[in-house]
Amino acid sequence: MNLNLHLKIVGVIMITLAAAHVYFPKRFGWREELEKVSLLTRQIFYVHCFFISLVLLLVGMLSLFGTEHLLQQTPLAKMVLAGLTLFWGIRLVIQFFVYDSKLWRGNAFNTTMHILFSLMWTYYLTVYGVALWRQLGK
Repeated sequence: MNLNLHLKIVGVIMITLAAAHVYFPKRFGWREELEKVSLLTRQIFYVHCFFISLVLLLVGMLSLFGTEHLLQQTPLAKMVLAGLTLFWGIRLVIQFFVYDSKLWRGNAFNTTMHILFSLMWTYYLTVYGVALWRQLGK
């Protein structure tokens, strides 16, 4: 497995996902949905979405442009890879055990997105996990 290449691919996908967050409010009708909640809840929701996008962008940039640093045998690289492996592992579990299947079953688009995102989280987990495994094995 060419980890350098796969980390760069993960970085590009993650940066793309961060950019896609610009379109989420319209796609998911957030303005209408969030009119039903308190101002505090609405603002927290938007702030959290902003920071999720920012984290995706920054981790994507780290993976794309800091690949060599992630693959170096350093304590910091091990800690970062361990954190990313844990993060994406938990995200994958959430995909199957928190989101209700009613949200996607019977809807071709939502089912396709569920499968694609499950594959994406699995890919992230695999790439960061293999990189961590190689770090720990040396």
